[in-house]
Amino acid sequence: MRQSGFTLIEVLVALAIVAISLGAGLRAAGVLTDNAQRLSDVVAAQWCAENQLTGLRISRTYPGVGDADFGCEQLGRSYPGKLVTRPTPNPSFRRVDAVVSDAEGRPLLTLSTVLARP
Repeated sequence: MRQSGFTLIEVLVALAIVAISLGAGLRAAGVLTDNAQRLSDVVAAQWCAENQLTGLRISRTYPGVGDADFGCEQLGRSYPGKLVTRPTPNPSFRRVDAVVSDAEGRPLLTLSTVLARP
């Protein structure tokens, strides 16, 4: 009389396939979580940069050439930034770049504008 069922090798192969599939699924979920955090940081950095550049436009000041540091708090996190002002070929305009970084100093976003002499 012959008994039917799975051999030990077949069961181990099936377990290995399930383990590899679960590992790939966990890795994909981790990547999605990292991407969501990155998107949140970039959106907050954009708010910071827009706030700084809008403040310059509203104040109607003609910024001097050079760099200026600023800090910004959005969504409960701090974002360091730098306003980089450079001359343009037309002396009546200045290019201003707002560079916002994460807490480790890695740049998240650069937003640029051109300001005219008032």
